[in-house]
Amino acid sequence: MPEPTAPTGHPSPSERPRASDGPTGSATSADHLGTGLRTRHLTMMGLGSAIGAGLFLGSGVGIATAGPAVLVSYAIAGVVVILVMRMLAEMASARPASGSFSVYAEEALGPWAGFLLGWLYWFMLVMVLGAEITGAARIVTGWYPDVPQWGVALVVVVVFAVINLWGVRQFGELEFWFAFVKVAAIVGFLVVGVLLVLGLLPGTDPVGTSNLLGHGGFAPEGWGGIAAGLLVVVFAFGGIEIVTIAAAEAREPRTAVARATRSIVWRILVFYLGSVAIMVLVLPWDSPLLAESPFVAVLDLAGLQGAARVMEVVVVIALLSAFNANVYGTSRMAYSLAGRGDGPRALRRVSRRDVPWVSVLVSVFFALVAVGLNWLLPEALLGILLNAVGAALLVVWVLVAVSQLRLRRRIEAGARASGEPLTLRMWGFPWLTWAVLAGLAALAVLMLTDDAARAQLVSTAGLVVVILALYAVTRGGRARRVASAETRRDA
Repeated sequence: MPEPTAPTGHPSPSERPRASDGPTGSATSADHLGTGLRTRHLTMMGLGSAIGAGLFLGSGVGIATAGPAVLVSYAIAGVVVILVMRMLAEMASARPASGSFSVYAEEALGPWAGFLLGWLYWFMLVMVLGAEITGAARIVTGWYPDVPQWGVALVVVVVFAVINLWGVRQFGELEFWFAFVKVAAIVGFLVVGVLLVLGLLPGTDPVGTSNLLGHGGFAPEGWGGIAAGLLVVVFAFGGIEIVTIAAAEAREPRTAVARATRSIVWRILVFYLGSVAIMVLVLPWDSPLLAESPFVAVLDLAGLQGAARVMEVVVVIALLSAFNANVYGTSRMAYSLAGRGDGPRALRRVSRRDVPWVSVLVSVFFALVAVGLNWLLPEALLGILLNAVGAALLVVWVLVAVSQLRLRRRIEAGARASGEPLTLRMWGFPWLTWAVLAGLAALAVLMLTDDAARAQLVSTAGLVVVILALYAVTRGGRARRVASAETRRDA
């Protein structure tokens, strides 16, 4: 694939200062971001973002769809996500930017790609924010029926708005401990699960392979079930990309993102595959208990009292952690887009704590709008909007792979010129990158065969068209304003 050259008069995004993504290539004291995040923050942030409600609640759906063979679905999805993350981390460690993949897409493919990827990702996370608030509020009101859901949602929004406005170091510290709780819960579950499988808990016997291979076999639904399971689980890994967004605010971004990525990828596979393997070993795959609440079902079988309430607390923490991280992600993406002329200039305003406070408040406001839609129009407009973001990650991953394919040699040339070797490289370049693109194309074809997934794919395609239309309108208006100003100056 030929190497593109940067358009005349349009500075390469990578040439802009770290954590500013400004359109002019110079940061000012009024709009630069802080550098308070450390490697441990990035590592736990990546783990916490990928270990969310999708694992705690969605794994049961995957098991019911594919049976024990959902392990194959998780393995395939995990490998694809790890390879995409490796590509993204290669670019982020060489050229940290608060807009991350949006900046890289702009450099590799042109301004349209940066605009599309940035606003698509922003819209996706805003819709997810609304779902996360609603999910947490419903669980909390189950504990305290006299408290209205809107009250819980409002408290959550205010608290996390304050945390995100306080400073990036405070955000990173809270996210670290949120993620720590989730990781500790998974590790505890794995320990209990292994003891249960081996029959080492009081009143238990080794489970053997009767559940894994019985009840229709390892793959009771055949390859079709594995494919359907892949559609259920593949997007559960979404969220890990926030590490590369946060890298721009790390003290040593080049080394921090490399270290965080290396430690994240294998842990995620262990946590996901290990947890699901225990579930299908100790209970029949078609058990309604697994479909309803898989973690609680296993812990109840182990004789742990209060398992349901403990897991409810963990799920709430997972939702709050995801909300916190997504407020951060949306605000930094909006900040970056504004810096490249793809959003209102007000989104660039930074507080004395080096936080893009306008971008944070805008993200929080639209999250509240999404909550309102969730309660007012659960079956109408909200369903359409959620469908529209259902396959957005697929678009993000495809453009990440294409960007890495086009930028790799340019990044290597820059590293040789600067005398700083790349701290992280994509494996098997370019063949593995092409293999990932082929796999994502196959996933898109697979989505077309499923009614629900096809609706998401079509809705996302419609959203992409709308964003590109907005790009054409805004760019056209900007060109006319520039031409008019030049005409007046010449006159």
